[in-house]
Amino acid sequence: MIELAASDVTFLAAAALLIGISKTALPGAGTLSVAIFATVLPARESTASILLLLIVGDLLAVWTYRRDADFRALLRLVPGVIGGMIVGAALLYWADDTVMRRAIGTTLLVFTLLTLWLMRRGVLSDRTTLTSPSVRGIYGLLGGFTTMSANAGGPVMTLYFLAARFDAVRLVATQAWFFFIVNVMKVPFSVGIGLLKVEVLPVLAMLVPVVIVGGLIGRRWIVRIDQTWFNRIIIALTLVSCLYLMR
Repeated sequence: MIELAASDVTFLAAAALLIGISKTALPGAGTLSVAIFATVLPARESTASILLLLIVGDLLAVWTYRRDADFRALLRLVPGVIGGMIVGAALLYWADDTVMRRAIGTTLLVFTLLTLWLMRRGVLSDRTTLTSPSVRGIYGLLGGFTTMSANAGGPVMTLYFLAARFDAVRLVATQAWFFFIVNVMKVPFSVGIGLLKVEVLPVLAMLVPVVIVGGLIGRRWIVRIDQTWFNRIIIALTLVSCLYLMR
């Protein structure tokens, strides 16, 4: 078991709580958890460590929203996402942590601002976002790449579903199923690259109940939130996540 200071354990517990909340209520908060893990643990190894907790949150979320997801939208994203994951795994094996993190942050920030501008102009609509192969392919490719290389696919997919005008529950439900499938697919990549360390497993086991508590909090909270404020909070968290990755 790795040795951690009390402050490190506190930060990891806060990150675990945010993971649970992000899975059942606020998708953008998940990237903040990634940032905390990357600060406390070695950057590369942190991506595999947090992955196991993300899957715990995914399991709770898919059970909670098992009847609310848009599976047709998910199936259309599969080709692009798989391609992005392969590219992300290759770069994760070869690239420097700092360079990759900043490149991802910059790309996400530009992509976020572009998406918001297109949404404001009304260029993105339900039909365009969900049926256009080019638009869907770009979102899927970038989503697969960022989630594989830095567990930072949340902002991309959140923007995709916001552009498609998903309401709060439908967005969280569809994204929950998306990341459950993707995160399970990422486990063999992480093991093969050698990022998952046995020493960290006892710490992760202690954090599992915290993730569950966060998920239960999020599930009770989401039914009370106003859709407009939900969108604003998600966008704000997305921008914060992008800026953190660029540091």
